[in-house]
Amino acid sequence: MGTQLMARKSLQEMSGIANTIARSSPKTIDKAPKPNAPALGALQGSLAAIREIDPALIDDWGPADRLGEFTAVNTDEEDDSFESLMSSIQDGGQQVPILVRKSKSDGRYEAIYGRRRLKACRELGIRVRANVQDIDDASALLAKGLENAARRNLSFYEKARFAEAILTSGHDSATVRQVLNLSKSGLSHLTKVTQHVPAKIGDMIGAAPKSGRPKWTMLAEHFVAGKLAGDEAANLLATIEPSMSSDDRLEMLLKAAAKRGARQREGAAEVSPIEGVTIRSTNGSLTVSVKRTGANADFASWLDKNMAEIIKRSHAEFTAVNAEKKN
Repeated sequence: MGTQLMARKSLQEMSGIANTIARSSPKTIDKAPKPNAPALGALQGSLAAIREIDPALIDDWGPADRLGEFTAVNTDEEDDSFESLMSSIQDGGQQVPILVRKSKSDGRYEAIYGRRRLKACRELGIRVRANVQDIDDASALLAKGLENAARRNLSFYEKARFAEAILTSGHDSATVRQVLNLSKSGLSHLTKVTQHVPAKIGDMIGAAPKSGRPKWTMLAEHFVAGKLAGDEAANLLATIEPSMSSDDRLEMLLKAAAKRGARQREGAAEVSPIEGVTIRSTNGSLTVSVKRTGANADFASWLDKNMAEIIKRSHAEFTAVNAEKKN
């Protein structure tokens, strides 16, 4: 019952967004929505709004707020957590409702939060208890943020991906900060990671719940400095035992980048400006390698036909500039 008990955490113990929503009175779908209203009764909706709904009628809504069983990486710990949730619901029933709103499609609903509980009920073949509220997109995002605070804190990387998803959905940074209860600098730290660590690599690593900002920021800096490239990192992660935890995956990648950085300081440096292209600089030469397979295979063919002309033109420009400097 641990997962469900955490969701009933007293709202009075939370601050910021939680208190704002806690002070709001719940409303059901029979009342007209108010523009930009807070997420009303996000966790403690009125009993009249609680319904038992066929999971097949509920669709996911909005940006994903967590990694876990919904990503490519499933650690034993995450699997056990979901199995525990299923057992809890099977043995004692679903104690904590999910939050949904009516969909534009007749007879369907959109799940605002509680996707794991929804998935568990689907797999158990039972109806899901849902708090049906009539709320707009902004209020729904606030409800997601509050529910995460009450149930289980997102890892640093989950917050980063959630923030990115909210921004990609068209919301501004002020909304992101309110949903995740962040300062401007806090949001900046998150966006640095999602801007420089490829999403594919993040998916392969996983949530890394024990790893905070320093490690993820260091990984982002390794990508910026060219100590890691997307293809190389993916290849390294692909060789890891599936049983390795996401925190250990991150640690392994950081160590690999540190070793590569040491080799670069000894006289060789590599950078991958785009996927499939590697520029290697040593004390004796400068080489460019372009893969003929993958996303930029066509670019490799084009470069093969035009490289000589590009080099000639670049050399002419270099000669002209240096001639002007000498004069």
